[in-house]
Amino acid sequence: MMTEKYLKEITYNVIGAAIEIHKSLGPGLLESVYHECMKHELSLRKIYFLTEISMPVRYKEIEVATNLRCDLFVENCLAVEIKASKTIEPIFEAQILTYMKLLEAPQGLIINFNCVNIFSDGQKTYINDFYRFLED
Repeated sequence: MMTEKYLKEITYNVIGAAIEIHKSLGPGLLESVYHECMKHELSLRKIYFLTEISMPVRYKEIEVATNLRCDLFVENCLAVEIKASKTIEPIFEAQILTYMKLLEAPQGLIINFNCVNIFSDGQKTYINDFYRFLED
């Protein structure tokens, strides 16, 4: 059973992986470079994840084909979007909240590598209604 404690541990480890990458590479690269590095770093840390997971949308009993793809879906509970942008834009927030809903993920994380410090200004965590059902 998924717990708040386990989810916090996973989130901590994912942010730690991003910090490790950022320390080594710094800001200024393309999002795709950071994405590849995150996949490698999570694998090294033996953290289970799916990448570029496709999310179909159901509407009135049909499945609508979409191009919605979550960068990383970690341990079947944490949706992660990787960015290399000047700021975390409202559209990015809407995107992660949508992905969390479609994946039924209790928590989401935007990691923006185009910053000075990942911990203080390069990451933002989101929760939704699924989070309420987690045990302590």
